[in-house]
Amino acid sequence: MELKIEKGDWKEMEHPAVRVRFMVFVAEQKVPKEEEIDALDPVSTHYVARDHNGMVVACGRLTPDGHVGRLAVLKPYRGRGVGARVLEAILEDAKACGLKEVALKAQTHARGFYEKYGFKAEGGVFDECGIAHIRMRLVF
Repeated sequence: MELKIEKGDWKEMEHPAVRVRFMVFVAEQKVPKEEEIDALDPVSTHYVARDHNGMVVACGRLTPDGHVGRLAVLKPYRGRGVGARVLEAILEDAKACGLKEVALKAQTHARGFYEKYGFKAEGGVFDECGIAHIRMRLVF
């Protein structure tokens, strides 16, 4: 699948990222709208994936302290390597910025996806916005 990964700050990426995040997290997973956008958005680096038609199909972010988050892929594009491409771009940038590790809070169903990249689970399962999560860390 032909994809273009773009990165930028919140001013550049807010509109395309919010569109995907609201479709996935708010509409599908019932995360409260007011909890989806947070104080980390304006200070994070954001990533969006566009298909061959220029449609935004996925997004993610890297916070200044090395947390990967808000990785979301529109339903028709799941299972096609789109999320992997976004995560790979984030991890490449994290290494290039000199980070020694990255962390994230994974929905438990995505644990295996992150483990393929070397992330290790830490601690037990916890609830966030009514969804089971687990903390994970990757040391470079």
